[in-house]
Amino acid sequence: MTTIIDSLWWILPVVFSIIFYKFVLRVFFGMVIVPENKIGLVTKKFVLFGADKSLPDGRIIATKGEAGYQARTLAPGLYWMMWIWQYSVDMTSFTIIPEGQIGLVLSRDGKEIPTGRILARRVDSDNFQDATSFLNNGGQKGRQTAFITTGSYRINTFLFEIVIVEQIKIFENMIGIVTALDGEPIPQGQIAGKNIDGHNNYQDLDAFLDKGGNRGLQPQVMLAGSYYINSWGIQIEQNPMTDVPIGYVGVVISYIGEDGKDVTGDTFKHGNIVSKGQRGVWMEPFGPGKYALNKYTTKLESVPTTNLVLNWANARSESHDLDKNLSTITVRSKDGFPFNLDVSQIIHVPANEAPKVIARFGSMTNLVSQVLEPTIGNYFRNSAQDSDVISFLSTRKERQESAKNHIKAVLDEYNVNAVDTLIGDIVPPDSLMKTLTDRKIAEEEQKTYQTQRMAQEQRQGVEKETAIADMQKEIVKASQSVEIAQRTADATVKKAEGDATSLKLNVNAEAEATKMRANAEAEATKARAGAQAEATKLNASAEAEKISKTGLAEAEKIMAIGKSTAEAYQLQVSAMGGDNFTKYKITEEIGKGNIKVIPDVLITGGNGSDGGISGLLGMKMMEMMDSDSNKKK
Repeated sequence: MTTIIDSLWWILPVVFSIIFYKFVLRVFFGMVIVPENKIGLVTKKFVLFGADKSLPDGRIIATKGEAGYQARTLAPGLYWMMWIWQYSVDMTSFTIIPEGQIGLVLSRDGKEIPTGRILARRVDSDNFQDATSFLNNGGQKGRQTAFITTGSYRINTFLFEIVIVEQIKIFENMIGIVTALDGEPIPQGQIAGKNIDGHNNYQDLDAFLDKGGNRGLQPQVMLAGSYYINSWGIQIEQNPMTDVPIGYVGVVISYIGEDGKDVTGDTFKHGNIVSKGQRGVWMEPFGPGKYALNKYTTKLESVPTTNLVLNWANARSESHDLDKNLSTITVRSKDGFPFNLDVSQIIHVPANEAPKVIARFGSMTNLVSQVLEPTIGNYFRNSAQDSDVISFLSTRKERQESAKNHIKAVLDEYNVNAVDTLIGDIVPPDSLMKTLTDRKIAEEEQKTYQTQRMAQEQRQGVEKETAIADMQKEIVKASQSVEIAQRTADATVKKAEGDATSLKLNVNAEAEATKMRANAEAEATKARAGAQAEATKLNASAEAEKISKTGLAEAEKIMAIGKSTAEAYQLQVSAMGGDNFTKYKITEEIGKGNIKVIPDVLITGGNGSDGGISGLLGMKMMEMMDSDSNKKK
């Protein structure tokens, strides 16, 4: 057993060498194997001979074999004589820049960046893969202007630090406003740098700096797209494109550029209007569309070229919002009443006059607040002071036309066309409105009453005619009755006359008395018939005339009856004699009272010779009284 072990002792070193061959080769032959996806970063521990043993002051990377971090890296492969006691090799992966990203480079070694600059300039170094060339060609330490794009790189990470950032993407309808962090100072009196060409939208930062680009705000803007931008040297702010809508023009106010010559001549004295590209208000406005304007170097004022309505009303405002601060105008009349009125003003700014308006006022809002608001407000206040409220309301049309002419003359001086001036709602004080309302109601009621009165009069006329028509039958009947009564009276008279003649033949006194009585009764009958007919006629007329004729008819009736009675009395007196008529009437009145004055048996004395005749007359009077009483019944 011992003999076998002794004869095979050499196998152990062979097995050990096979297992640890890389270590053995590394120790005895200085062999280094760099994998295909790695690079070797070399650190030299010491220098034996033939080179300076230490690096120059301020350097950390050795380019000439000095001890320390070596600029030269080991690419994938096999290397010898890299003795383990003199060199250490660190394996590191390739630097990979993904799609859509870039690698910003920070150098830890190199020359100092000049004072006033913040970025190190580009040098030839094979995209920072050749550290030796970078340092030997004057590469500067710090942040580099150059960067590496998508790909794989053998970067010496002892010297370079790679910061991966996203590409700059500017979206549709957006622009990129550029601010450079390095470059020459902006010229005095300017707020942005000068225009520089040939830098490929700031992607070649070295070209921008070589051509004298200024740090700070840049006049140029970047349009939609993807860009390789070194964010250590260029900052991008995205903003929407400037939109000039239809019905508007855009007046450009430039804050940069050379001082231009005024192109308006001597007649316009309210600011300079210059040519495009110069500092000031540009003479040529932009039409409807989208424009890539730098909002920090230019300002675009939109000016409406269509008719623009401005409302002086608390409850109404247009979509353009230029009248959002306008309110109902409060005025005071000559008679001391305050009242409110709404006004609408229609204006138009010609496209070619828009730059003058902006040069004069700066914006449309200023035009409204500085010209339109005081002009219109003061006009109506002054106009109201010359009139009372009622007159102001009644002459609204004339005042609207006068206001239109006045405001047009004022706005013509400001290069603005006044299209029309409209007076809207006028709100007088409540107390005055109540008075006016009451007055109007009274006037309307008066008209109503007048109409009603006329209607009543017409109705009365109709009713009168109707009543007359309705009573025509009665009138005819009454006329016939009068005629019948007249005939009857005539017949009675004739009969009475015959009776009187007969009585006269027998007894003259009795005949004469009968004749007188017949005549009296005939006249009385005639008078009564006439009075009755007249009364009927008067009553019909009184009914047609409603109430107005009643008194007159009654008076006439009474007069007629009295007249007929008087005539009857006169006839009786003529026929009977005054004394006899007096006795007769006394006897009649006694008879009406049913008082017996003459006894049934008349006893007369014989003292007078006329006793028999007196008895006869007494009996005759009794018969006449009885006859008259029977007639009355």
